[in-house]
Amino acid sequence: MQLPEALENVFASHSEPDAIFHALLPALCNVLQTDRCFLYLRNPYNKNGKVAYCWQRSAEIPAVTDSEWSEEPKSLAAEDPLFSAALQAKPSVYVEDVETANPEVVNLGFERKHFGHRALIHAHLCQDNLLWGILQPCIFGKPRVWSESDRAIVTELEQRLTPLAITYVKTVGI
Repeated sequence: MQLPEALENVFASHSEPDAIFHALLPALCNVLQTDRCFLYLRNPYNKNGKVAYCWQRSAEIPAVTDSEWSEEPKSLAAEDPLFSAALQAKPSVYVEDVETANPEVVNLGFERKHFGHRALIHAHLCQDNLLWGILQPCIFGKPRVWSESDRAIVTELEQRLTPLAITYVKTVGI
């Protein structure tokens, strides 16, 4: 699939994962008209991870970037059904409204406490059933119906970003 021009330009203009990730998040927020987008990267072998990149449309939207790599809490998959789905390399999840979502899909209390968003895409960057990252564009303050176009863009990004996430994680040596 051909991505929208703003996103294709990111891939055409940059070759290193770090540069692509930095340039991609604001461009993706503009294309999807979201309030924040972050990229969680992880080593599936030692379960260390962090939100390495985050872009938010305004200062009122909280940044969630982590400064250090840390071991994922052992309880995380049990607390967060979205993370559990990602660990199982299930298809990405499009949540239109965390307030009304099925509790088997979204833990409302967890989302409120840690993220504060109202609608989100939980895009899983997986290869060979291993989770290397999660791309998460989101909306604050109101629900959002994710269009077929939104879904096609994110599906294409999953394919393009997964090898970059793997390269990044292996390069930083966590």
